[in-house]
Formats: sequence, C-alpha cells, structure tokens
Amino acid sequence: MSRRRNNVWAITMSAALAALGGCTQAAALPPAEPVTGCSVADGDTLRCGDERVRLLAIDAPEKPGQCREGRTCAPGDPFASERNLREAVTPIMTIRRVGTDRFGRTLALVEARGRDLSCHQLESKAAIYNPRWDNGGFVGAMCPEAAARQTVSR
Repeated sequence: MSRRRNNVWAITMSAALAALGGCTQAAALPPAEPVTGCSVADGDTLRCGDERVRLLAIDAPEKPGQCREGRTCAPGDPFASERNLREAVTPIMTIRRVGTDRFGRTLALVEARGRDLSCHQLESKAAIYNPRWDNGGFVGAMCPEAAARQTVSR
C-alpha cells in the first residue's frame, strides 16, 4: 500500500472509530416490543399508559415557560414540533427501551410505520440531535445525515 493510501486509510479509520465513540463494533439494538395507547406530551416525549417515554438523542423546543433558567433550549416552534410528532404516532408502534433518564422517563427508540420517531423529528427539523444523549449511537447510525444537519451546537 502506498504511503498516501496508508494515510487516507488511517484517517478514514480514525474518523470511523471516533464516530462510533471509539468502539470497533456498533451496539446491538435492544429487543423490540409492541407498544399501544401512546399520546404525545411534547416534541420529544410520549406517554404510553403510565410510562413516560423520551425519544432517544433528540431535544425538541420547549413550550413557553418550560426552559429552565441557565439552560440553552432547542430552537424552534414547540407547537409545530409536537404537532409533527403527533402526526407520526400510530395506535400500535414498536419500542426498544435503552435506559432511563434522571427524571425516570424511559429512553427509547420508537418506530411507527417502520420509521424511527427520533429520525422523523430530526428529518422534519422539529428537533435537534444531541450525540451525548445517543446511548449506543443508534440514532446517529440510523439517520446520520439528519443527525449531522440538526446537531446541537452548545
């Protein structure tokens, strides 16, 4: 292999490893389960029965008065973001639980009509991507262009 080709290969591999957070293997997706009876709480949160579900890796604009002092909140129209998510939600969806956040909400990948809702919100520019919140790197891997375009710049 030529020196130039070696350098290109090394740079490409370094970028790929950095994108994976230094991992050489992508994390396995959590098991999928059906979920029903979900309603939209805001542009990044669902309520499915008693369970509050936070869509993984995204931050939607906050409703008036909801952005805590000192916090930089996502830009945009919170009502349009909520409406966009509401239009995507279906009576039966698929959930992949990834963990819980500090507020006790389930962090999850949720699919409706075969499309991930975090990606839907990013692609619609109804939310921004926060790679620090992307446990497992799933959202960045599923919709890399939208995640790159809508990445938080805080």
